[in-house]
Amino acid sequence: MTVIPSPCILVCAIDRTSGFCFGCGRTRAEIGDWLTMNPDERDAVMAQLPGRLETVERRPRRVTRRQRLANAQKVSAD
Repeated sequence: MTVIPSPCILVCAIDRTSGFCFGCGRTRAEIGDWLTMNPDERDAVMAQLPGRLETVERRPRRVTRRQRLANAQKVSAD
């Protein structure tokens, strides 16, 4: 089985202004196509991500998946 690297950090919300994910910087289309892209296509997107993340608003407008997971773990630990 081949592992496909992903920039996902479980902060899955799209900035309405830029169209980029708050967490990884990909577009909705890139997120959806990620597993079917070839390595060169993924590398090209990965190279663009740092610049994209500079353009997104830093606060998602909703609770992120990472926050939900952290809250669930905290509740189960109590």
